[in-house]
Amino acid sequence: MNKKTKRIAVLGSTGSIGTQALDVISRHKKLFSVEVLTANNNSELLIRQAEKHNPNFVVIKNEKKYAEVFAALDKKGIKVFCGEKSIEDVVESENIDIVLTALVGYSGLKPTIRAITKGKKIALANKETLVVAGDLITKMSLEYGAEIIPVDSEHSAIFQCLVGEGFNNIEKIYLTASGGPFRGWGRDKLEYVTKKEALVHPNWNMGAKITIDSATLMNKGLEVIEAKWLFDLKPNQIEVVVHPQSIIHSAVQFEDGSIKAQLGLPDMMLPIQYALGYPSRLKNTFKRFSFFNYPELTFEKPDLKTFKCLNLAYSAMQKGGNAPCVLNAANEVAVEAFLKEKISFLKMPDLIGSCLEKINFVASPKIEDYVETDLQTRSLAKRILSNGNNFN
Repeated sequence: MNKKTKRIAVLGSTGSIGTQALDVISRHKKLFSVEVLTANNNSELLIRQAEKHNPNFVVIKNEKKYAEVFAALDKKGIKVFCGEKSIEDVVESENIDIVLTALVGYSGLKPTIRAITKGKKIALANKETLVVAGDLITKMSLEYGAEIIPVDSEHSAIFQCLVGEGFNNIEKIYLTASGGPFRGWGRDKLEYVTKKEALVHPNWNMGAKITIDSATLMNKGLEVIEAKWLFDLKPNQIEVVVHPQSIIHSAVQFEDGSIKAQLGLPDMMLPIQYALGYPSRLKNTFKRFSFFNYPELTFEKPDLKTFKCLNLAYSAMQKGGNAPCVLNAANEVAVEAFLKEKISFLKMPDLIGSCLEKINFVASPKIEDYVETDLQTRSLAKRILSNGNNFN
């Protein structure tokens, strides 16, 4: 094997980020190879991916689908495992150079922690890891020398703007948001939003959970918290700007007033490639941006009164402790309920806010506190839903 080849573990290979990451890897076969693939339930796609990329290890989280995956891949010499614990175990392999965490939600926390303890380079597409336990993750990454490269387009943009800036101080950052499919809508209209409408994003092609988060602006709230930990910022140094064209992915303002921004078409392939190839920029054939196709770039303030989730996220970040963990867990339950048509669009922030009020606050949580907070919050949120969305 070429000494320069980086061996990649793709956690969540059948999701939107995972499939695009494998596309990037396929375009740069001399630079990257696949060591590990994991999936929650999509055994059929996981098998096809493994047959194409020939990893050493494959993990299917759903234990009921283990026999199917094993039967298809064992004869090809691919080691097959199942269960959540196996995803955590497999990232410790000495053969892995980069762990791409593209798991959805809280499920990314424990595998990321295990990878950090082995000093792995982390390509982080799972923002919830830093939302839930940012203090713990940042301290551990320093302790074990694990480099974290963000994959989210906004955080990748900030990261790219900071390359070469050394110790130049950040005055503030601007996280851009498309505004989602309901930008400009009032609460009277949002009351009747359907799942089908919410799943259609104007600019980005993403998974269901993040698409709903984008519609409520919770995704931007989670990104604000992630940015705090990634770039060691205070809450008042992070400003959200609605930019409907999604061309400026984010910007950094330095203490001399100068602003650096990263621009490009709304395509996740580029930040994925940047994270895997860093510090090198790799030549590609992705579609190029033209200023003449976008003669007008516009900017707005977010509507915090209508889209309450962003305010909830800022409040949780200000409070600290286990509050962001509560926010994330309650939001995951709310989004799942909305996708199952068990809660309305406008009731989602009410459910999240109720959990933030009722779950016991832990000022300096340890890993076991995060785990307990997550469990308690999910239990409370589901109980509220089963009681007919009674938030009292």
